[in-house]
Amino acid sequence: MEVEIYRMVLTKKTAIIVPCYNEAKRLNRDAFLDFLKGDKNLHFLFVNDGSRDTTLDLLISLQKANPTQISYLNLEKNSGKAEAVRQGLMKTLELDYINIGYWDADLATPLYAINNFCRILDTSDNNLVIGSRVRLLGRTIKRHAMRHYMGRVFATFASLVLQIPIYDTQCGAKIFKKTDSLKKSLKKPFSVNWTFDVELLARLALIERARGVKEPESTWVEYPLEEWADVKGSKVGWKDFISGGLECLKIFSLLHLPGRKDRYLASLID
Repeated sequence: MEVEIYRMVLTKKTAIIVPCYNEAKRLNRDAFLDFLKGDKNLHFLFVNDGSRDTTLDLLISLQKANPTQISYLNLEKNSGKAEAVRQGLMKTLELDYINIGYWDADLATPLYAINNFCRILDTSDNNLVIGSRVRLLGRTIKRHAMRHYMGRVFATFASLVLQIPIYDTQCGAKIFKKTDSLKKSLKKPFSVNWTFDVELLARLALIERARGVKEPESTWVEYPLEEWADVKGSKVGWKDFISGGLECLKIFSLLHLPGRKDRYLASLID
C-alpha cells in the first residue's frame, strides 16, 4: 500500500517524549535523525528508564548528533513506562512547546503520523489526538490476532470505565495541546502502570468536567493510523492484559466509588 506522507514543517513547536527501557537493539537512530531534517519546530526528548543495556550510550550519541532538537532524561532506576512518560511530559511542560506528546520507541507507529496529528491540533479547537489502530480498507494495521482480540476486550472495558466512546486507549502515540488541565493531570504519579494511558485520559476528563468545559468527546480526536505493526521484541505479554484488567478496576474505583472520586479530583486540582 502506498501511503501519502505529510512532511510539512510543523506550524507550532512540538515536543515528543520517547520512553526507553533496554531499547539499544530496537531504537532506529537514523529514523529519528532523518525525520528531524528541515523541521526545526520538532523536538524529541528520550527518557531512559533505568535501562540495563547500552540505551543511555545510544541516547547520548543521538543528542550529540542533533543537540538543538534532541535531548534525553536519565532515570537512574527503572520506574516503569508510566512514570517515564510522566517525567518527560512534566519536563516539556516547563518549556515553550505548544503541543506535547509521547511515542513508542520501536516506531510501531511511523514518525510521519506526528505531522498528521499536529495538523489536526493546529487547525482546530481539539486539544488531544490519539492514534487508533483500526483495520480499515486502505490501512495497513498488522497486529497479532490474539493481541488484537484481547485488546478489543480491554478497550471496551476501558471505554466503559471512562464513560467515553473511545476505540483504542493503548496505542503508544498521543499528542496534546499544552493546557492547564494537562499540567494538573500530571501532578502526581499514576496509580497504575500498564494502563496509565487510561488513567491519564480519566484525569483529563475528570478535571475538565469539574471545570465545566466541553465534554472530552468534543475536543478529543481518534486518528485512524495509516500504518501500525507489532515490532519484534515487544515487552507486552498476555499477563499484562490480566494486570491491565485489574488496573482498570482500580481506575473505576477512583472515578466512580462514592467519596473516592471527590478525594481523587481534589488531589489533582488542589
